[in-house]
Amino acid sequence: MENKAFDDEIDLVWLFYALLKKIWLIVVVAAVSACGVAGYTYFRTEPTYTSTSTMLVLTKETTLTSLADLQIGSQLTKDYMVLITSRPVLEEVIENLDLKINYKQLKQKISIGNPEDTRILNISVTMNNAKQAKAVVDELSEVSAKFIGDKMEVTPPKIIEKGEMSVFKIGPSVSRNAMIGFLLGALLVCVIIVVLELLNDSIQTEEDVEKYLDIPTLADVPSKVVSQKKERRGKGKAK
Repeated sequence: MENKAFDDEIDLVWLFYALLKKIWLIVVVAAVSACGVAGYTYFRTEPTYTSTSTMLVLTKETTLTSLADLQIGSQLTKDYMVLITSRPVLEEVIENLDLKINYKQLKQKISIGNPEDTRILNISVTMNNAKQAKAVVDELSEVSAKFIGDKMEVTPPKIIEKGEMSVFKIGPSVSRNAMIGFLLGALLVCVIIVVLELLNDSIQTEEDVEKYLDIPTLADVPSKVVSQKKERRGKGKAK
Protein backbone atom coordinates (compact mmCIF):
# COMPACT_ATOMS: atom_id res chain seq x y z
CA MET A 1 0.00 0.00 0.00
CA GLU A 2 1.24 3.49 -0.79
CA ASN A 3 2.37 5.34 2.32
CA LYS A 4 0.64 8.59 3.23
CA ALA A 5 3.98 10.26 3.66
CA PHE A 6 4.60 9.93 -0.08
CA ASP A 7 1.36 11.45 -1.32
CA ASP A 8 1.61 14.24 -3.85
CA GLU A 9 0.72 16.77 -1.19
CA ILE A 10 0.38 16.84 2.57
CA ASP A 11 -2.95 17.91 4.03
CA LEU A 12 -1.97 20.65 6.50
CA VAL A 13 -5.49 20.76 7.94
CA TRP A 14 -5.28 17.02 8.64
CA LEU A 15 -1.93 17.52 10.40
CA PHE A 16 -3.36 20.42 12.40
CA TYR A 17 -6.20 18.27 13.72
CA ALA A 18 -3.78 15.44 14.40
CA LEU A 19 -1.78 17.79 16.62
CA LEU A 20 -4.94 19.19 18.17
CA LYS A 21 -6.02 15.72 19.24
CA LYS A 22 -2.70 15.32 21.08
CA ILE A 23 -2.62 18.82 22.58
CA TRP A 24 -2.74 17.39 26.10
CA LEU A 25 0.38 15.33 25.41
CA ILE A 26 2.17 18.33 23.91
CA VAL A 27 1.38 20.51 26.93
CA VAL A 28 2.37 17.83 29.47
CA VAL A 29 5.71 17.05 27.82
CA ALA A 30 6.47 20.75 27.32
CA ALA A 31 5.70 21.48 30.99
CA VAL A 32 7.89 18.60 32.17
CA SER A 33 10.70 19.81 29.91
CA ALA A 34 10.35 23.37 31.25
CA CYS A 35 10.46 22.16 34.87
CA GLY A 36 13.49 19.99 34.15
CA VAL A 37 15.45 22.78 32.51
CA ALA A 38 14.46 25.28 35.20
CA GLY A 39 15.49 22.86 37.96
CA TYR A 40 18.82 22.14 36.33
CA THR A 41 19.48 25.86 35.83
CA TYR A 42 18.61 26.72 39.43
CA PHE A 43 20.35 23.87 41.24
CA ARG A 44 23.21 22.85 38.94
CA THR A 45 24.31 26.02 37.13
CA GLU A 46 26.57 28.53 38.84
CA PRO A 47 25.38 32.16 38.89
CA THR A 48 27.42 34.79 37.06
CA TYR A 49 28.23 38.37 38.05
CA THR A 50 29.60 41.26 36.01
CA SER A 51 31.78 44.17 37.05
CA THR A 52 32.61 47.08 34.73
CA SER A 53 35.37 49.68 34.75
CA THR A 54 35.59 52.77 32.53
CA MET A 55 38.66 54.16 30.79
CA LEU A 56 39.21 57.39 28.86
CA VAL A 57 41.50 57.31 25.83
CA LEU A 58 43.94 60.24 25.77
CA THR A 59 46.26 61.32 23.00
CA LYS A 60 49.84 62.34 23.59
CA GLU A 61 48.93 66.03 23.45
CA THR A 62 45.97 65.57 25.84
CA THR A 63 44.21 68.57 24.32
CA LEU A 64 40.67 67.49 24.97
CA THR A 65 39.07 70.26 22.90
CA SER A 66 41.08 69.69 19.73
CA LEU A 67 39.15 68.18 16.79
CA ALA A 68 42.23 66.32 15.62
CA ASP A 69 42.72 65.01 19.13
CA LEU A 70 39.16 63.69 19.17
CA GLN A 71 39.63 61.92 15.84
CA ILE A 72 42.92 60.37 16.88
CA GLY A 73 41.44 59.30 20.20
CA SER A 74 38.53 57.59 18.46
CA GLN A 75 40.94 55.63 16.29
CA LEU A 76 43.07 54.68 19.28
CA THR A 77 40.10 53.13 21.06
CA LYS A 78 39.97 50.43 18.37
CA ASP A 79 43.62 49.58 18.93
CA TYR A 80 43.17 49.62 22.69
CA MET A 81 40.27 47.18 22.50
CA VAL A 82 42.59 44.66 20.88
CA LEU A 83 45.53 45.31 23.21
CA ILE A 84 43.46 45.03 26.39
CA THR A 85 42.70 41.39 25.62
CA SER A 86 46.14 40.55 24.26
CA ARG A 87 47.93 37.51 25.64
CA PRO A 88 50.69 39.38 27.58
CA VAL A 89 48.10 41.50 29.40
CA LEU A 90 45.86 38.58 30.30
CA GLU A 91 48.74 36.40 31.43
CA GLU A 92 49.98 39.14 33.73
CA VAL A 93 46.49 39.56 35.22
CA ILE A 94 46.28 35.80 35.79
CA GLU A 95 49.68 35.75 37.46
CA ASN A 96 48.98 38.78 39.68
CA LEU A 97 45.65 37.40 40.91
CA ASP A 98 46.69 33.73 40.90
CA LEU A 99 43.72 32.74 38.77
CA LYS A 100 43.21 29.05 37.99
CA ILE A 101 42.41 29.62 34.31
CA ASN A 102 44.43 30.23 31.15
CA TYR A 103 44.43 33.41 29.10
CA LYS A 104 42.00 32.01 26.51
CA GLN A 105 39.44 31.22 29.18
CA LEU A 106 39.87 34.66 30.72
CA LYS A 107 39.44 36.33 27.34
CA GLN A 108 36.02 34.71 26.97
CA LYS A 109 34.92 36.37 30.20
CA ILE A 110 35.84 39.87 29.00
CA SER A 111 33.75 42.22 26.90
CA ILE A 112 34.73 45.73 25.80
CA GLY A 113 32.34 48.42 24.66
CA ASN A 114 32.95 51.79 23.04
CA PRO A 115 29.93 54.14 23.03
CA GLU A 116 29.52 55.73 19.63
CA ASP A 117 31.44 58.97 18.99
CA THR A 118 33.28 58.76 22.31
CA ARG A 119 36.74 57.83 23.52
CA ILE A 120 35.32 55.90 26.43
CA LEU A 121 36.06 52.22 26.89
CA ASN A 122 33.81 50.12 29.10
CA ILE A 123 35.61 46.95 30.22
CA SER A 124 33.36 44.28 31.68
CA VAL A 125 34.37 40.98 33.28
CA THR A 126 31.88 38.22 34.04
CA MET A 127 32.78 35.62 36.66
CA ASN A 128 31.02 33.16 38.96
CA ASN A 129 32.06 35.25 41.95
CA ALA A 130 31.12 38.93 42.30
CA LYS A 131 34.22 39.80 44.34
CA GLN A 132 36.50 38.09 41.86
CA ALA A 133 34.83 39.85 38.90
CA LYS A 134 35.63 43.23 40.48
CA ALA A 135 39.20 42.22 41.28
CA VAL A 136 39.82 41.00 37.74
CA VAL A 137 38.37 44.06 35.99
CA ASP A 138 40.34 46.43 38.23
CA GLU A 139 43.58 44.53 37.66
CA LEU A 140 42.91 44.28 33.93
CA SER A 141 42.41 48.04 33.73
CA GLU A 142 45.66 48.77 35.55
CA VAL A 143 47.76 46.25 33.63
CA SER A 144 46.35 47.13 30.20
CA ALA A 145 46.74 50.89 30.73
CA LYS A 146 50.43 50.44 31.58
CA PHE A 147 50.95 47.98 28.71
CA ILE A 148 49.35 50.32 26.17
CA GLY A 149 51.44 53.28 27.35
CA ASP A 150 54.69 51.29 27.11
CA LYS A 151 54.10 49.53 23.79
CA MET A 152 52.42 52.32 21.84
CA GLU A 153 54.43 55.15 23.40
CA VAL A 154 51.30 57.19 24.01
CA THR A 155 49.64 58.67 27.03
CA PRO A 156 48.11 55.69 28.89
CA PRO A 157 44.32 55.60 29.00
CA LYS A 158 42.98 57.11 32.20
CA ILE A 159 40.89 54.95 34.51
CA ILE A 160 37.93 57.13 35.42
CA GLU A 161 35.79 54.52 37.14
CA LYS A 162 36.81 51.27 38.79
CA GLY A 163 34.67 48.16 38.89
CA GLU A 164 31.82 47.79 41.34
CA MET A 165 31.00 44.56 43.10
CA SER A 166 27.63 43.40 41.81
CA VAL A 167 24.99 42.24 44.27
CA PHE A 168 22.72 40.92 41.54
CA LYS A 169 23.53 37.97 39.35
CA ILE A 170 23.15 38.48 35.60
CA GLY A 171 22.67 34.83 34.74
CA PRO A 172 21.66 32.27 34.16
CA SER A 173 18.00 33.26 33.77
CA VAL A 174 15.78 30.52 35.18
CA SER A 175 12.63 31.91 33.54
CA ARG A 176 14.25 32.29 30.13
CA ASN A 177 15.71 28.78 30.20
CA ALA A 178 12.38 27.37 31.37
CA MET A 179 10.65 29.01 28.42
CA ILE A 180 13.25 27.61 26.04
CA GLY A 181 12.76 24.17 27.59
CA PHE A 182 8.97 24.48 27.18
CA LEU A 183 9.25 25.42 23.50
CA LEU A 184 11.80 22.73 22.72
CA GLY A 185 9.70 20.08 24.49
CA ALA A 186 6.58 21.12 22.60
CA LEU A 187 8.46 21.21 19.30
CA LEU A 188 9.89 17.74 19.84
CA VAL A 189 6.50 16.22 20.56
CA CYS A 190 4.94 17.96 17.55
CA VAL A 191 7.66 16.62 15.26
CA ILE A 192 7.19 13.08 16.59
CA ILE A 193 3.41 13.25 16.17
CA VAL A 194 3.68 14.57 12.61
CA VAL A 195 6.21 11.90 11.64
CA LEU A 196 4.07 9.12 13.10
CA GLU A 197 0.98 10.42 11.33
CA LEU A 198 2.79 10.64 8.00
CA LEU A 199 4.13 7.11 8.38
CA ASN A 200 0.76 5.70 9.41
CA ASP A 201 -0.55 3.73 6.38
CA SER A 202 -3.60 2.19 8.06
CA ILE A 203 -7.08 2.62 6.57
CA GLN A 204 -8.99 5.12 8.71
CA THR A 205 -11.71 6.73 6.56
CA GLU A 206 -13.94 5.93 3.61
CA GLU A 207 -11.77 8.20 1.49
CA ASP A 208 -8.73 6.10 2.39
CA VAL A 209 -10.49 2.94 1.11
CA GLU A 210 -11.26 4.51 -2.25
CA LYS A 211 -7.87 6.20 -2.52
CA TYR A 212 -5.51 3.40 -1.53
CA LEU A 213 -7.53 0.26 -2.40
CA ASP A 214 -9.33 1.70 -5.43
CA ILE A 215 -12.68 0.11 -4.49
CA PRO A 216 -15.99 1.77 -3.69
CA THR A 217 -17.35 1.86 -0.13
CA LEU A 218 -20.73 0.12 0.18
CA ALA A 219 -21.26 0.53 3.92
CA ASP A 220 -19.47 1.49 7.11
CA VAL A 221 -19.63 0.09 10.63
CA PRO A 222 -20.25 2.79 13.25
CA SER A 223 -17.98 2.96 16.24
CA LYS A 224 -19.01 1.43 19.53
CA VAL A 225 -19.57 4.80 21.14
CA VAL A 226 -21.88 5.98 18.34
CA SER A 227 -23.84 2.68 18.45
CA GLN A 228 -24.37 2.99 22.20
CA LYS A 229 -25.63 6.56 21.84
CA LYS A 230 -28.11 5.55 19.13
CA GLU A 231 -29.28 2.63 21.25
CA ARG A 232 -29.91 4.89 24.26
CA ARG A 233 -31.83 7.36 22.09
CA GLY A 234 -34.01 4.53 20.75
CA LYS A 235 -34.87 3.33 24.26
CA GLY A 236 -35.70 6.84 25.30
CA LYS A 237 -38.17 7.29 22.47
CA ALA A 238 -39.78 3.89 23.15
CA LYS A 239 -40.59 4.94 26.67
